[in-house]
Parts: sequence; C-alpha cells; structure tokens
Amino acid sequence: MSDIRPLQAADVPAVAELFQRVFRNGQVTLPGFIHYLRRLYLESPGCDPEISPLVYVNGGGHVSGFVGVTALPMTFNGRRLRAAICGSLMVDGYESDPLAGARLLKAFLAGPQDLSFSETASEVSTQMWTKLRGIALPHYSLEWIRVVRPSAFALDLVASRIRPARLLSPLARSVDHLYRSRMDGRLRWSGLAESPPARGALQVSDIDRHAFAALFERLTAQFALRPDWAPGQLDHVLADAVEKPEFGEPVFAAVTARGGAPVGAFFYHMRAGGIARVLQVLAAPGQAGPVIDCLIDHAAARGVAGLRGRTQPALLEAMLGRRIAFLHAASTVVHSRDQELVAAFRNAQGFMNGLAGEHWSRVFGGRFD
Repeated sequence: MSDIRPLQAADVPAVAELFQRVFRNGQVTLPGFIHYLRRLYLESPGCDPEISPLVYVNGGGHVSGFVGVTALPMTFNGRRLRAAICGSLMVDGYESDPLAGARLLKAFLAGPQDLSFSETASEVSTQMWTKLRGIALPHYSLEWIRVVRPSAFALDLVASRIRPARLLSPLARSVDHLYRSRMDGRLRWSGLAESPPARGALQVSDIDRHAFAALFERLTAQFALRPDWAPGQLDHVLADAVEKPEFGEPVFAAVTARGGAPVGAFFYHMRAGGIARVLQVLAAPGQAGPVIDCLIDHAAARGVAGLRGRTQPALLEAMLGRRIAFLHAASTVVHSRDQELVAAFRNAQGFMNGLAGEHWSRVFGGRFD
C-alpha cells in the first residue's frame, strides 16, 4: 500500500536518483548532488521540522514521488507567518499511479504553514494547484528578456543545444560591434547602442553578497508581505545562489542617489557573450525604471548578449516601454486558507520570486562533480 511521509535522510539517495530520471534524462547521480539535497532540505538554516519535503512510497516500498519543500518565515503587516515554498514535484511511474502527484501536492498544502507558493509550476501542476483552491499569479509568472547584442544573443541560444556553435563567437562579436556602433539613441527591440545615455545622478557600484543582504530588508520594506529570514538563512541562500557555474560569475551591484542613499540593487550571473541570468532586482518606491536602466547598462558594459529574469509586479510596469520582451515558461502559484494573504499577492503587495523563491538554489545552474 502506498504512503506519503516526510523526507528522511535515508531517502535522499533515492530522491536524487528520481530527480535525475525525471528531470535530467537519467544522468548519473553524483555523490555531491546527494549531499547537496540533504543539506538543502534537511540541514539548512530556517528548516522547520513541521514543514518538511514529502516522499511518496509506492506499494513496493520504493520512493517513487517527491515534493521539495523549503520553509520561509515571512511577515505581513507586522504579523509573523510561516510560509512554505514548493519546489520540484516529481513522480516516477505515472501510468501505474496517476494520482500520486495530486496526492503529494494535497498533502503538502494541508500542512501547518500559513502560506504556500511555487514559482516553477508547470501547466499540469498549475491545474492541480487551482483544483485545490490555489491561484496562479500572472504578474509574477513572466520571464523578461532584453536583447543587447543580437548576433551573440542568437548564437547563445543555439549554442545551448549545439555547443560547437560557440566557435562562431568572434564573428558574432564583430557583427554586433558594427551594428551597435551605427545605432542612434532610440530604443530598439533588436539591441542596445554602444554608448548608452547618461543616467543622471544615479551611481552604480559593485558590492559583495553581504552588502547586498544588508540592502535587502531596506529595499523590501514597502511590501506588506515579505520575507522575515531566520538567523543565518539569508546568508545561506546567497552563499548558495552565487554557486551557479552553468550561468557564469555572480555580480552584485548597488544603485545610489547623489547623496549616497541606496535606491536599488541587483544580482545576476553572466558570461561575456552569453545571456545574463538576473536573479533579483530591488528598487525603492518610484525608482524601478531607473534601476532597471542601470542594470541593463551595467550588464551591457560587461559584454553580455542579453538579460533574462523573472518579473515582479513592482518591476513589470516600469519594464513597459523599455523594449523588454516577455514569455511564459512556468507559473507562480499561491495557496492560503487566509484570503487576506492571497489578496496581498493579487494586489502586488507581496514580495516573491528570486531569493524569496526557488531559483536561488544550486539545483538551477549548479554543478555537483
């Protein structure tokens, strides 16, 4: 008889193998990946023993399903909450037990947390969430893309599937230099001019992850519903977030006004000639547009082909008119028995995605060899 129960340390090797079969075409399970999953789900700062990842044990006694769960303390108008982030939801042998995924999700949502959410829900998962009274949040669910160097951008997309295509990088650089040097100051979808316009009194300075963490609370204070990290949790999240060699080197920067007051910050990974992955953009009220401009210029100066990140309502409006394109790859979904919390997200008063989500983990962009 099948059973759903909390993840135990002894289950982690089986979960790692399941992950490789379902998401990575049966790649060899490396010891480093097993160690990472154990630390991520069972040993990290902020772990809540009552909000645990769940495994689905089939009738043969084998782990054939899993839902990754991480706890995130939050605050809503001064009230402390327990939130749970639903990560990877996977089931092996769907044909033999088609309800296993739905049972796992239902068991997760029935937990003691005040709020549950995910930023990587597939179409099938989103349907399961909504059937269980969750909602999808379109304004949190879009990927944004800004092309900087069009030839390199196209080449990076091709090379992600056909690696020898990177041999054409010198040609792409030459074409992009010629094209961008002839661009005038008008905004274009196809790329960014070699010489960006001046950004007024704003200054951009490179910082480290500790300085970025110090800015996080100040630049998210305007949100009614926001993270309230456990001791050591944000430092742990950022330490993991920088380790994404598949995406390139980590870059942190602060944006300050003339008097030195911080008005924004951003964190992305980049490879020269590649598409930068933007994990987090923070902006003070009314400063989202200028901060986004600073981010694009900062990454362009470092040689990126383009930028890609996840939207938040506070940034989405400012992105309109800046020749930023949008696509939908996965949905952000939320569930709570307290409808006031759901309304906070509907009304763009909740801070979610990026560091307050799943994409900071090394499961995305990490290596474990």
